Amino acid sequence: MKHFATATLCLFFFWTGIQAQTRWQIEPNGSIAWHPRQDIPHDDHIEMSGKRVSVVLRYGINAQGTFHVNQSMVWPMLRTIPNNTHASLMRRFDWNALEGVMINEKALGHEQVRKVSFDGTLCIESTFRTGNAETTLLRQYFPSTERPALIERFTIVNSSSKAISVELMDKTQALHTNPQKGVEGSYLILLQTSKGGCHHLQPGDSLHFSATIAAYRQGEKPYDFNTDLEWQNRMSLVHTIQDNLILRTPDEAINHMFSFAKLRASESIYETKQGPVHGPGGESFYAAIWANDQAEYVNPFFPFLGYDYANAASLNSFEWFKRYMNDNWRPIPSSIIAEGTDVWQGAGDRGDAAMIAYGAARYALASGSLEEARQLWPLITWCLEYCRRKLNAEGVVNSDSDELEGRFPSGKANLCTSSLYYDALISATYLCQVLHEPSNRRHAYAKQAADLRKNIDRYFAHEMDDFDTYQYFQGNDKLRSWICIPLCMGITERAKGTIDALFSPQLWTKNGLLTQAGSQTFWDRTTLYALRGVFAAGYPDKANEYLHYYSQTRLLGEHVPYAIEAWPEGNQRHLSAESGLYARIITEGLFGMRPTGLHRFQMKPEMPSAWNHMSLQHIRAFGSDFSIDVTRAQGGKLRVSIAQEGRKPLQYHIKQGEQIDVSLT
Repeated sequence: MKHFATATLCLFFFWTGIQAQTRWQIEPNGSIAWHPRQDIPHDDHIEMSGKRVSVVLRYGINAQGTFHVNQSMVWPMLRTIPNNTHASLMRRFDWNALEGVMINEKALGHEQVRKVSFDGTLCIESTFRTGNAETTLLRQYFPSTERPALIERFTIVNSSSKAISVELMDKTQALHTNPQKGVEGSYLILLQTSKGGCHHLQPGDSLHFSATIAAYRQGEKPYDFNTDLEWQNRMSLVHTIQDNLILRTPDEAINHMFSFAKLRASESIYETKQGPVHGPGGESFYAAIWANDQAEYVNPFFPFLGYDYANAASLNSFEWFKRYMNDNWRPIPSSIIAEGTDVWQGAGDRGDAAMIAYGAARYALASGSLEEARQLWPLITWCLEYCRRKLNAEGVVNSDSDELEGRFPSGKANLCTSSLYYDALISATYLCQVLHEPSNRRHAYAKQAADLRKNIDRYFAHEMDDFDTYQYFQGNDKLRSWICIPLCMGITERAKGTIDALFSPQLWTKNGLLTQAGSQTFWDRTTLYALRGVFAAGYPDKANEYLHYYSQTRLLGEHVPYAIEAWPEGNQRHLSAESGLYARIITEGLFGMRPTGLHRFQMKPEMPSAWNHMSLQHIRAFGSDFSIDVTRAQGGKLRVSIAQEGRKPLQYHIKQGEQIDVSLT
């Protein structure tokens, strides 16, 4: 791929007239890189997280070619007052640890950034001319995996033909926060650099030094950071995640977007005082869980990745929700906040029980653990019964709002809540078999699901703007992007009209789907659900066309490299669970995997006609480590091979769109 400045990569899609431009490129080592030329100034922001810290780096290059960065720090377990959803200790710093660096007794100057790259750490390569001396500088930014700190590593290389001296300022800056605004009083924030003093570099020699921004409770001893070890730990985490659930397709943008999505989905897990929990991030949502972001979006994905800490966080979040089951059938809170010590219910019942039942049932089956399935069964059955009790006279589920919490109207009963409840009932029938529940209970859930599917069609089916699709709620007169959700749940009666509506000019834009026709608001979550649903409904060429465009835009465009939350709200924050939704386009859409037992799943691969091969290697769900290879055979059929170490591969020869029932035992 050529540099942006010499030949901007343009992908023309005649179905929309949208031109997707890329600023970044995929490197041979799997990273992405931007080589700035005439395409400056440019600014971007990215979030990265560890178990006790998160950081949003707002970075860019000005018109003169100089790099700048703002470090927006979040310490989720250092709680502030009032101890609400957003009460993590947060500070923004415009701290440049390179200020005071002297080359041959002159201030470091005349920077030209040559490359910005991301491989799980943000890296910037620059050249400097200071007097007659030339130096090369590598900056690396990443969060500590275990400690409450941002790590900044620097390497200066003497690119001159003569020896140079490098003087580094030894800095320690301490900030004691207002004790009246901290749950545990004042917190200490330390900004520190290493290796102060004078150093002499011969031509080609290099000097390594570092800086940290960390925060501590009163009386907590500050860490003596080994930043080389911190870098090794960060890269070990990256490799652990990337070495499982490996996607290989002919589309490198999709492969790499999937790879980065796994990282963002998995890194945003915080070690609270009540155990690990996944958090969305975005400088707002930490040390807390939501029925949509965690239970519905990301938890069902984690068993496929096999990252133990993420699975533990999933199980822990469901345990938090279990505490709020009750005999009076009051709704489970939408969100449990402040390290599990309080709740948020500001939007009433958003259909949260349906979200929880859907996610917990899928997680329980995919986990492969009978013990975990038994542990989650009371929560699942309580949520299913709650939803049953909320059925209206037309047989669909009433709720106060939906996951958008009143930002857009949702009526008394919305399509999302009933669709999630339907899928949860289907999963419950499989769990009944796993747990040897009485057959009449399984049959009851199956009948409830069948009745609900009919009721969904009767209640929500509607011609909208000449499309045979759904109204999102009764009386809704504008197309909504959430009409995609039945497709993800296997409800395909109105698939064609729905897909046509989704990709019509009324809803589709260069940034994906509008929340509502005629608005300017987009939330990636509906685009991600839609792409998954279009694959699942049996339209792989259509889905792939838009998935490729979306992946190019998010991975290599102007704001990289992850799925985002929304715009204009939040300024396209890199909320973590959206990356989980991207990954599920692959596992549940492209490969069509649906858990049906602890060691069983249905699979309906939907390989685009332009591809001849796709694979997922080292899938860790269902208590196994297995791989799926799909190749195109003669006559347009697909050859599917499912391999487990030490066992003979399972082989299938199927038509495109044909479903397979797979047992791994």
